[in-house]
Order: sequence, then structure tokens, then C-alpha cells
Amino acid sequence: MSLTTRNKPNITNRGTSRCSSQGPPRLPLLAQFFRVPPRWLFVRVETADGLVGWGESTLEGHTEAVEGALGDLASRFVHCDADGIEDIWQTAYTARFYRGGPVLMSALSGLDIALWDIKGKKLGVPVWQLLGGKVRDRLRVYGWVGGDHPGAVREAAAERKRQGFTAVKMNATEGVAWIDSPDVLKSTVERVREVRSLGMDVGVDFHGRLHKGMARQLAALLDKEGVLFIEGNVDTEPLLPTFPSEFADLARSVSIPIATGERLYSRHDFRPFFEGRALDIAQPDVSHCGGISELVRIAALAETYDVALAPHCPLGPIALAACVAVGVARLNFFIQEMSWQIHYNSDDADLYTYLEDPSVFAVQDGYIQAPSGPGLGIAINETLVRTRSAAYTRNAWRNPQWRGEDASLREW
Repeated sequence: MSLTTRNKPNITNRGTSRCSSQGPPRLPLLAQFFRVPPRWLFVRVETADGLVGWGESTLEGHTEAVEGALGDLASRFVHCDADGIEDIWQTAYTARFYRGGPVLMSALSGLDIALWDIKGKKLGVPVWQLLGGKVRDRLRVYGWVGGDHPGAVREAAAERKRQGFTAVKMNATEGVAWIDSPDVLKSTVERVREVRSLGMDVGVDFHGRLHKGMARQLAALLDKEGVLFIEGNVDTEPLLPTFPSEFADLARSVSIPIATGERLYSRHDFRPFFEGRALDIAQPDVSHCGGISELVRIAALAETYDVALAPHCPLGPIALAACVAVGVARLNFFIQEMSWQIHYNSDDADLYTYLEDPSVFAVQDGYIQAPSGPGLGIAINETLVRTRSAAYTRNAWRNPQWRGEDASLREW
């Protein structure tokens, strides 16, 4: 039996979006992306009337894949109205059969952040004003101490204190076997005590390195140490992100707030963690989760479940500015990660390098002020971005691979 028109749904194909090819293009005359050191991917969108917005699509270790996805998005939304942020977002996400995941959502994040920047500049107001206005004047922030091989943590925490921070985050361990000797966890407790002795709050990042048996042991050891939160990477963050029920088990076993979210890429990914009462602090990454639009949705959903918001952001200044815009406007915001002098950065490429005015993120008494400028409230040194990007010819950043004494792969 052959198909007839009676078997077909009554759907009209209006193309890939509501964009019009009539008249001058209003979204990108120019949509570009720039790979810049230390490991960031900036997105620049320019409208026909000359407004420029900046976004960030950094996805550590997968730069080339995101660049390909960005090229696809740029071609789809020429001639679109830059004001139509929601329609562009939904078209980029919902109108495509395959959706979600780190690569596609990171590409969409950069475009979305740039569009919010453009709209704020067009109207002459900060992005947080477009999100309902501010509910706070300043945001608490934390810096990193300890790298992939933690050591000299007390000295690093003391330096953060001199810089104006009152809270820090540190990696919990180096590489740990699936089940390992309990002795490998003792040094973590010692380092926490050293930081706490300085009067600093400390969050402990399990970084997905600990599987369930070891994560439970370390959480129990830290439970009486006054830890601000323990963070795991939805896969092991403290367990891995694919295990919401295991997260819930851990949350019930300790009193420390449980944080996760950098490897959850939409509100749909967060939903089982919220419904399973598996976390206390949501940590979506604005450069991975679909930009400002989706970060706002995740924050609102988190509030429904009495979960705090602490956006993940060991990335560049554009991502930080986008997080700040949301944090200023959300009541359940808790604390903001900053990548200033994080171990991934270098002396010639750090958080403030590409900013015309670094004082916008000045840390004082543990806080940064809400930005007052239009859009994201930052000015990017475009000349430097272009120069650094053109000279940045080495391979894109790759995360290390760790192996144990038996040569088996361990979580990084």
C-alpha cells in the first residue's frame, strides 16, 4: 500500500527558522570564533547595524568538535533577528532531531551568550536587568588552590587570602584506583585542615576521580571538617554524572552539601538529580549548558527543589561575565567560581588578559561587584584576541591521561 497525502501530518515546512531572507540580515553579518590561549574558544557575533556581542564556547579537550558545530550554527542563523534569542535557541536545540550533549550545547552556549550581550548593548542595560533586575549588589567568589597534583595548599590558600578571597576550592586527590588503600585519603583531610586554619572556607572537588566506594570513604572523613561543599563530576562528581541514585545515597550519608553539574548539559539532565534529592548545589557551566538562556532555566528549576546555584566556571572572562549576569538576578545563587591564576592558565594568558578593564572583576572581602555596563558589562580587547588567535597554532588543549601502577586507565 502506497502513502497518500491523507497519511501525512498537516505540517508546513517553513525552513530551518523564522528568519527572513528579505531585506538586510540582522543577525550575523559576521559570526566568528577564536581559539585563544590558554584553552578558550571565544565567539563574536556582529549585527548588520554594527552591534558586536561576545560569547564563549570553551569545551576543554574538544575544541575542534565545537568549532565545527559553531560553523554549522553560524550558517543556519544568518538573516535572523538578533532580538529573537528564544526562537533562535529553541530552533538550534528543539528543531534538530539529534540534540543535547557537550559539543552541540557548548556551541549553542557561545551563540546564546553573544546574543544576550548584543541585546543588552542595544538597550543600554546590563544583561541582569533583562533577567528581572538584580537581587544582590555583589557576588561571593572563590579561587582555586592545588592543581592536579595537590601540594603546598596552605601557601596557595594564604595567597588567595591576600588577594581578597575568603573561600577556595581544591582537588581532593591525585589518581585513585577503583578501590584503593584508605591511606591515600588521609592527606586530603590534612590539607583541608591547613586551609581551614587560615580562616578560609574550602570546597573539595572530587573531580570524578573517585568511584563510589572511595568517594563514600572520603566524604565520611570530611564530614566533620567544616567543608563548604564536596563537588563531583557527574560521572563521579563526587561520583560520575551518570549515577543520580548513587549521588542520592552519598547525600544521605553525610551532612556536607553535595555539588555537581559541569557535565550536565541541560535542565533535562539535571532533572533526575533534583527529583532524586541527590544534590544541594547545582553547578551548570554556562559555556556547556546552552548559555544564559538555559542557565536561567536550570537556576529556576533548582530553586523549585530548594537547591542552590554555584555556576561552574574555570574558563575565560566571557563565561564568567555570563555567570555573573545570572547570579546577580537569581535569589538561590550561592557562590561563583573564578579562574584567576588557576593552574590551567599561564602568566601570559589569564582571566584578565583579554579585558580592557580588569577591575570589573576585582575581588574585595571575598566578593565582586555586580557589573554596571551594558550587555555582559565587560569590554573585550578584540585586537589582542585576534592577534593571540592567529598566533595560537599549536594543537588544542588536551586533558592529561592518568594510569595506575598496573597501567590501567584512571579517571582524570
